[in-house]
Amino acid sequence: MDERIKRVYIPMTETGFYILFALQKPQHGYGISLMVKDMTKGEINISPGTMYGSLSKMETDGLIRFHSEQDKRKLYEITELGKEVLNIELKRIERLYKNSREKI
Repeated sequence: MDERIKRVYIPMTETGFYILFALQKPQHGYGISLMVKDMTKGEINISPGTMYGSLSKMETDGLIRFHSEQDKRKLYEITELGKEVLNIELKRIERLYKNSREKI
C-alpha cells in the first residue's frame, strides 16, 4: 500500500468505513445506503451525493471495483487493497476500544 492511500484513508471517516464494510459482498450505492442505515439503526444516513462521490473516489484509488450491473445499477465490490485498508482501520478501532476499557 502506498503512502498516499494511507494518508487519504487512515484513519477513515465513518462513511468510508461503512462503505468498505458493506462491500464485502457486491452491492450498489442504494443498497449500501440501506445496509448502513439498518446497521446503525438510522444513526448514519449516507446521502446520494456523498455515496456516489465516495464510490467514485474509492474506485479511482483502487479500493473498490465494478462487479456487474443489476437493474441498471452498478454493483461494486471491495478489492484486496480495500480489504487491507479496512483491516487496518478495524484493528485501529479495536485498539481504541480496548484502550478505552483499561483502567488508567
